[in-house]
Amino acid sequence: MADYQENLDHDTVTLFLDNNEEVICDVIAIFPARDSEYIALQPQGDENAQVYLYRFTETDDESSPQLDNIEEDEEFEEVSEAFYEYMDENDYEDLDEVFPEEP
Repeated sequence: MADYQENLDHDTVTLFLDNNEEVICDVIAIFPARDSEYIALQPQGDENAQVYLYRFTETDDESSPQLDNIEEDEEFEEVSEAFYEYMDENDYEDLDEVFPEEP
């Protein structure tokens, strides 16, 4: 699981990865899939960077929701498809740049 800090004023999340790397990400979307909510994040300043997908859970403390890794391949594939559909439905113009299809 990645730890994070959310900057609500700027729609960013700071991820603290398992290797202690700190990555500031833009929140691309919070979207539903598989009876849960998920969040899509992309590192700032790198339009070609991969999109990070996490399970997103609101907590009692609204300022600090929980992000959980998606461990199962099946869940990840379903969430990826849901993200792609969500972005397509919301007319995101550069969808292929943000979330390129696998070769």
